Amino acid sequence: MALKQTLRIVGSAAAAGALLFSTATTASADQVRKDQWVLGALGAEKIWKVATGKGVTVAVIDNGVLASHPDLVGNVLKGKDFIDGDSDASPEAGEDADHGTGMAGVIAGHGHGAGGADGVKGLAPDAKILPIRDDGGSSGFASSIRYAVDHGAKVINISLYTSNVDVDSEREAIQYALGHNVIVVAGMGNNGKTGAGALGYPALDPGVVAVGAIKNTARIWEKSNYGPQTLLTAPGVNIVSTGTDSDGYRMGTGTSDSTAYVSAACALLREKFPDLTAGQIVNRLTKTAGLPKEVRATAKLPDEKYGYGYIQPLAALTENIPAGPKNGPLTMPAADPASSGAGTGTGKAESTPPASSADKSDDSGSSSSTIIGVVVGALVVLLVGGGIALFVVRSKRGSRRDPAANQFPGPGSYPTSQPNQPPQRYGDPGAYQQPMPPTAPPNQPPSGGGNPYQQ
Repeated sequence: MALKQTLRIVGSAAAAGALLFSTATTASADQVRKDQWVLGALGAEKIWKVATGKGVTVAVIDNGVLASHPDLVGNVLKGKDFIDGDSDASPEAGEDADHGTGMAGVIAGHGHGAGGADGVKGLAPDAKILPIRDDGGSSGFASSIRYAVDHGAKVINISLYTSNVDVDSEREAIQYALGHNVIVVAGMGNNGKTGAGALGYPALDPGVVAVGAIKNTARIWEKSNYGPQTLLTAPGVNIVSTGTDSDGYRMGTGTSDSTAYVSAACALLREKFPDLTAGQIVNRLTKTAGLPKEVRATAKLPDEKYGYGYIQPLAALTENIPAGPKNGPLTMPAADPASSGAGTGTGKAESTPPASSADKSDDSGSSSSTIIGVVVGALVVLLVGGGIALFVVRSKRGSRRDPAANQFPGPGSYPTSQPNQPPQRYGDPGAYQQPMPPTAPPNQPPSGGGNPYQQ
């Protein structure tokens, strides 16, 4: 069943189907791992020595997750389909069918093959995914959020948004989640705009961690929506992840992908600091977030585009940071609904009018605009599939620190996003191919490119 017109996917537009390895001659599983530039940028190998998300369940409210993908097998729990009303949360054929599967891979992919060295690896590879299929109907994602809380999720990822749903039931469900110590993360969207008509829900709901997207230079992605709700940013350009068609892969660009990386970071922190509240977990991310030098010099935090800054999970896991107040940087309503049980925060919730009906022509967030990839020799296929499924989120805050362990590749190692291009399949020959600088090993900053975290 196709998603309703009011629902936007915050990732790149889906390809007509993911390219299977059995039919690909230019892509390989190990190439897929090499193209996951974010793992090197965030220092994933060091992160996994501290936490892997073990014991933490992340709910992915989306258009379904393909549990049989080899990079996800064993990490996907039985979920719920609120569209069809059954317990099969698998995706259905159609536009952006691999969006939810891609989000699950970014969060908890474990790869496959010897030592899990091939395919997609998520930032929290030992986390469990609770798949929930929903299209954000008249009550938004209220039922899905409550289901996630009641079925053990500690983090809820919503890389989607509805542009015309501003309802009490969704806000109450979010407060219900926070009252049960569950973090709700959502994307800001991919129009490069702000204000009514551009931003949607649940990103605009009080208590949500609203996420924007940055490029591999640690600068804001030009199509990332922004506003006072922005709390954090994370990598969201040229994100390779799991797709549909069993062993398919996709490349997406948008705030969907950045939302999934923030959710994964929350899962890591929930494992390491199980006694902290949802707000205190988010506080660790905002207190250790980074900002580009030119922004750091003038920004009043939270900045409308960066929030408190881009996530630096290793620092968030290892820095000595006071727990802080219960709600941390989360903006809370003046009075919590009685059903939530959550405490009242010091912030005052914004009152933002609901956006108009979604225009499906624009996509944002992370979805499957699987692009292409690879070439032999010094060529690495880095294409960018231009649409980006627009599932958005909201909240605000980000922070400031720049530990050397977190390194984004500098300009040149990967092409920047090319919005509004026809979707491509990851591995398809001929599209968006650009040479890899010979001095830049996979997942490392190119020679002379510098480290944007150390500015």
